[in-house]
Amino acid sequence: MYRWIATVLLASVAAGVAAQAQLAHVAPESKFEFTLVTRWSQVLVGRFVGGAGEVVDLGNGKRQVRLRLPTANVEIVDHPRYTSLTRGPRFFDAARFPDVQFISEPYDAAILRDGGTLHGQLRMHGIQRRERFVLSAGQCARPGRDCAIHAQGVVRRGDYDLDGWRLALKDEVRFDLQVRLTDVASEPAK
Repeated sequence: MYRWIATVLLASVAAGVAAQAQLAHVAPESKFEFTLVTRWSQVLVGRFVGGAGEVVDLGNGKRQVRLRLPTANVEIVDHPRYTSLTRGPRFFDAARFPDVQFISEPYDAAILRDGGTLHGQLRMHGIQRRERFVLSAGQCARPGRDCAIHAQGVVRRGDYDLDGWRLALKDEVRFDLQVRLTDVASEPAK
């Protein structure tokens, strides 16, 4: 009897793993940018350098994207001083919180072609919240492969306790992501 239960449990776990097969990795040429605006209307463009991630097949035609954006590599374009402050303890605090993560809710692949809203869990500065990104309609036959997947979203710094520069920066942070994918099947064997 116990052997039968163990066999059923192992089969269930194996089915769950198979249902979450990796389809693609986020390609290095992807761009993960954000915009901050000062109280004096100066626009600061930031970027996460070295972002990584994957797309997994959840089964039943659903997929999930998982992104990891390292905070130690964040840079504010053309502003080395702001770059240092952004990585520091009063903003991203890269020493304590080494990355920003986004895990999408299950979605249908058609959203890449047609565009639409993608919800998911964003973890930043140790706080996790449900956020949404709006995907533009694909500009090619195979979005992510032949052209970038373009997604935009807006979050509030205060929701994530990113309160450094509170008097100098507006609360709104605009994300602009251009994601390219590499199919797992097309990667060379290791």
